[in-house]
Amino acid sequence: MDDVKQLVATIKKGDLKPIYFLMGEEAYYIDKISDYIEENVLDEAEKGFNQMVLYGRDVSIDDIVSNAKRYPMMAERQVVIVKEAQDLSRSIEKLAEYAANPQPTTVLVLNYKYKKLDKRKALYKAINKVGVVFESKKMYENQVADWIRRVLAGQNYNISPKAAQMLVEFLGTNLSKIDNELNKLKIVLPAGTQITPEHIEENIGISKDYNNFELRKAVGQRNVVKAHKIAKYFADNPKDNPMVVTVSLLFGFFSQLLHLHGMSDRNPRSVASALKVNPYFVNEYLDAAKNYPMKKVSYVIGVLREFDVKSKGVGSKAMPEKDLLKELLVKIIG
Repeated sequence: MDDVKQLVATIKKGDLKPIYFLMGEEAYYIDKISDYIEENVLDEAEKGFNQMVLYGRDVSIDDIVSNAKRYPMMAERQVVIVKEAQDLSRSIEKLAEYAANPQPTTVLVLNYKYKKLDKRKALYKAINKVGVVFESKKMYENQVADWIRRVLAGQNYNISPKAAQMLVEFLGTNLSKIDNELNKLKIVLPAGTQITPEHIEENIGISKDYNNFELRKAVGQRNVVKAHKIAKYFADNPKDNPMVVTVSLLFGFFSQLLHLHGMSDRNPRSVASALKVNPYFVNEYLDAAKNYPMKKVSYVIGVLREFDVKSKGVGSKAMPEKDLLKELLVKIIG
C-alpha cells in the first residue's frame, strides 16, 4: 500500500513517466493506479482528443505503438491506457523497441494482470530505465485484516478485529471484492463509525455467530455443543460454507498450534508475531494449546489431511458434506 501511495503522490506532483507497466497477481492496485491516471492526468477538455483506452484482446503491439507515437492535440501530453494487456502476453516483448525510445509527450499505461514480465528480457530492462514497472503482489491471508483496518482508517472508519476477520474468511484475499463490500458499508454507516460484526451481518449477510471463525473458536475451546450448532448451520447453507474451506481453515489453525507448542516464549506479543495473527486473537490460540497437547495436535492434522481428500470427493463413498463435517468434529473434539 505504501508503494502505491508513493507512486500516486509522484503522479499528483506532475512527475510523469512515459511508460507505466502495472503487473502482478493482485488486480486491485493495478486498477487503482490506472484509474487514477485515467481520471487525473488530463483535464476534461484535454481528454476528448488526447486520452485513449485500448483493450489487449482488440489490438496488436503495432496498434499500441502507433497510438503512443502520436503527438498530443492542444495539450502538453496524451494518455494511452491498455487494459487487459495480459491478452498480449505472447507478443508483449515486441514493445521493447518502443520502450527503448518512448514518445516523451505520451503517458503509456499497460495493465498486465495476473502475469509478470521476465526481468531478464529486453522489455523489462527498457521500461525500468525510463518508466515504472509496478508489481502488485497477492496478499497472504494473514495480511488482509490489517489491510482492511488501514484502508478504513484512511477514510475515518474503524473496524473490530472480529469484523475484519469475518470479511477475510468470507471473501478470502480478493481485495476488489472486499473493497466493494466496504463501500456498501460506508454508504449506510457515517464516518467515524467502528464497524462491528453486527454491521457485517446486517449489511453484508455474513452471520456473526455461524461462520468458520466461530467454528474454529468452538473447536479450540472443545465446545461440542457450539461446534455442532455451527455445523448444522453450514449443512443448511452449503453454498456459503463449503467443506473444503472449513477444512483448510482448521488445518491452518492446528498447524499454528503445532508451531505454538514448539515455542518456549509464550509472551502474547511473541506469539502474535510468530503465528502472524492479530494480538486480539492470541488468547484463543493459547487456550486451544492447553486443550490440545502436541500429540493430539499432530493427530488432528493427520485427520484433517484425510478429510481434505474426502471433501474433494475422494474415498468418501459419496457421503454428504454435512455428515463429513459431523464426523470430522467428532474425531477432532472427541
